[in-house]
Amino acid sequence: MASTSRAHRALVSCPEHPDAPLVEDYHAGDMICPECGLVVGDRVVDVGSEWRTFSNEKSTKDNSRVGAAENPLLEGGELSTMIAAGPGMDCRDEFGKPMYRNRRTLNSSDRALLNAFHEINQMADRLQLPKMIADRANTLFKQVHEGKTLKGRSNDAIASACMYIACRQEGVPRTFKEICAVSKISKKEIGRVFKLILKTLETNVEVITTGDFMSRFCSNLGLPQSVQKAATHIARKAVEIDLVPGRSPISVAAAAIYMASQASDDKKSQREIGEITGVAEVTIRQSYKSMYPRARDLFPVDFKFATPIENLPTQ
Repeated sequence: MASTSRAHRALVSCPEHPDAPLVEDYHAGDMICPECGLVVGDRVVDVGSEWRTFSNEKSTKDNSRVGAAENPLLEGGELSTMIAAGPGMDCRDEFGKPMYRNRRTLNSSDRALLNAFHEINQMADRLQLPKMIADRANTLFKQVHEGKTLKGRSNDAIASACMYIACRQEGVPRTFKEICAVSKISKKEIGRVFKLILKTLETNVEVITTGDFMSRFCSNLGLPQSVQKAATHIARKAVEIDLVPGRSPISVAAAAIYMASQASDDKKSQREIGEITGVAEVTIRQSYKSMYPRARDLFPVDFKFATPIENLPTQ
């Protein structure tokens, strides 16, 4: 109805002042020209609520008589009606088991989609991701589900892999360990399904870099902007001069944060960094040892050292 009202307003105009934006009187349902006061249109549909709410009302009852928004990802748009059992109605069968009448209103395909969407939305909430990422993951899951090329794979594993792909495609990548922490699936299975989905959908994801994780890791560690800037520079330079061949960007980022923090007043241990980044202490130590001999070339020229380079830990 809102779109109908806007379309109607766009079609009509004041004959004397065609360029004047019309004012809509919601109470009277009129559209009025602000220049001359002419009522250009009447009987405009009020798209507001049909009830009044007072500040002293404590009722939590929803007065709306419309359902949730249409879900375009479901076959029927989720335009279904469920009739609840009233008081005194027997909701159990002859054996005393509860009867779930609404299960007949959804086919098995839509039921699987709804369960997967619920799981994806829960993962997005735990990862504190915006709805846009969850919607992207839902769309990916629907494409995989309709393709029926991953039969035999757990829907939870597919949902987790779709969430990982959606994060990377939207420019807010999360690690496999972070996705694994909020799902019921192992890291190995998520990685396996991730590769299958990329092959099935013939899609791709941007290559992750150290900079994709740096701001989030430093923020979670409570490090200042100067340390984050130095860590970003260190990681980028280490990759450019090939000091850490074969190391994952996350490991390099963790080692760069460790080096930058040790040279500042806000020192963080390898254990603290490992807990935030999900990288093992031994991995951070090995990457750091590869970078340490060229530490003087890695720091930005304007970095203010609280601890000189020669006093930095060697491992």
